[in-house]
Amino acid sequence: MGMYKYIKETFEKEYHERSPIYRKRITEWRKLGTVVRIEKPTNLARARTLGYKAKEGIVMARVAVGRGSRKRPHPRGGRKPAKNVAYLSPGKSLRRQAEEKASRTFRNLEVVNSYWVAQDGMKKYFEVILADRKLLPGVKGRAFRGLTSAGKKGRS
Repeated sequence: MGMYKYIKETFEKEYHERSPIYRKRITEWRKLGTVVRIEKPTNLARARTLGYKAKEGIVMARVAVGRGSRKRPHPRGGRKPAKNVAYLSPGKSLRRQAEEKASRTFRNLEVVNSYWVAQDGMKKYFEVILADRKLLPGVKGRAFRGLTSAGKKGRS
């Protein structure tokens, strides 16, 4: 077995067993902001398969996205049957929302791909691979136009 296969197995084992390392990692992440730049990926094997390379111009960011349905505000204009809905689904996956958040924070970079890292009762954490626009010439706004793999999954 190669090195990346061992990394993948270890990462999955930590999650399924809820190891102390995993729990400590999440408690530290909760204290940080929504979008945080990180030095290196948490799951190196997954990042490498999706296009990460440790070179200049490639940046990693961890994004926390709230889980569950988005609550809809109180209906204005009375309680009409059409407006009397408790929850409204945003129509995008949480992974795609994470990519968009990262793209808004790092405006000079483009989203290459993303992957799931961890989750707790309140949030899901994704790591987003971003690249300098010099490495991707002629490409702008991939995350918002549904050109990443997360964006392509919801389309028909």
